[in-house]
Amino acid sequence: MPLAVGTKAPDFMLSTKAADGPKQIKLSDNFGKKNTLLLFFPMAFTGTCTTEMCEVSAGLNAYTGLNATVYGISGDNPFAQEAWAQKEKITVTLLSDYEHKIAGDYGVMYESFLPQMNLGMGGVPKRSAFIIDKNGVIQYAESNNDARELPNFEKIKAKLEELK
Repeated sequence: MPLAVGTKAPDFMLSTKAADGPKQIKLSDNFGKKNTLLLFFPMAFTGTCTTEMCEVSAGLNAYTGLNATVYGISGDNPFAQEAWAQKEKITVTLLSDYEHKIAGDYGVMYESFLPQMNLGMGGVPKRSAFIIDKNGVIQYAESNNDARELPNFEKIKAKLEELK
């Protein structure tokens, strides 16, 4: 079950692959400055994940205008995320939850992803969205068991507008 609205967001430090090399991103660095939109997604190089991250990338200025930083989080390693971002022209900062700890902390981890294919891929994050305000408190939480279902971006933008 995903963390509820009103809960203090678990802080984290995750890796990303920036143009100048690997970099650590800490959630709490945004506290006191900006709201944060966390978008958990199952894995890079898949259809719905590509659609989601490309659409968010295309509209990234809208989120910046709402005083929000957007992070995409998956269990892929940072180098795979970077290759995918370059291939698909994704500009959202992608964070690697390679050990699946953060997906677990936020309550959005599949116990078994694609069990019908017998891939044994537990720990993959469900497609989920969290808005964390400048004080580090969750103000919006959505998690979908169906990996093909995108978050409700209209509701997300409306909540960010309220928090601006």
